[in-house]
Amino acid sequence: MAHPQEISKVGATEKLTINLGVVDLGQIDLLVQEGFYSNRTDLIRTAIRTQLSVHADEVKKTVARRTLTVGLRDFSCADLERAQAAGEMLHIQVVGLARIADDVSPELARATIQSVVVLGAFHANAAVRAALADRIL
Repeated sequence: MAHPQEISKVGATEKLTINLGVVDLGQIDLLVQEGFYSNRTDLIRTAIRTQLSVHADEVKKTVARRTLTVGLRDFSCADLERAQAAGEMLHIQVVGLARIADDVSPELARATIQSVVVLGAFHANAAVRAALADRIL
C-alpha cells in the first residue's frame, strides 16, 4: 500500500469558513494594516499553527494510541485488489488526507473497506462515497 507522505509535499489544502465577531475582525484588520501580517489568512494560519504547536504532544500521543496515519494516504485500485485477494478488510484511519483512486469501483471499495475515519479530508468519487456512506464515521 502507499506510504504516508506529508500533506505539504502534495500542496493539498481545504477551504475553511469561520465566523468572527466584528471586534475580532477589526483587530485582525488592524494588525494586517500595521504590517504584522500580509493578510487575514496569514494571521489565521499563524494562529492555528501556534495552537497546533502548543498541543503537539497531545496530538502525537493520540495518533499513537489510535493508530492513525498522519499525512496523505492514497488507496489505489491495486492496493484494494491486494487486500481483497488476502481476504482483508481495511480500516482507514487518517489525520490529514485520505484519497481513493478514481479507478476504484464502488463494488471493490465496499468489498474491501470496513470503515473510514478521516480527520481532515476524504477524497473519493461520488459513486465510491455513496457505496461507503454507512462506513464513513
